[in-house]
Amino acid sequence: MINSNEELVKKLLKEDPAFKKTYHAHRDYEKVVAKLEKKPHLTAEEVTEKARLKKLKLSLKDDMEKIISSCKQ
Repeated sequence: MINSNEELVKKLLKEDPAFKKTYHAHRDYEKVVAKLEKKPHLTAEEVTEKARLKKLKLSLKDDMEKIISSCKQ
């Protein structure tokens, strides 16, 4: 998240269940991707899973950015 949005993110985490769910799913995917990236070698399945999780993570980030933008208007 961009630092200027921190206050809004904190507010949304408290007040918007959909944003909170999206935020936590994004964070969970981020942790799994980071864990995979720490491995020196990945199996073909892990490479595929890492790519899939990155796409899901990006989609969730886009969803969060849309919510943030709509709240700023």
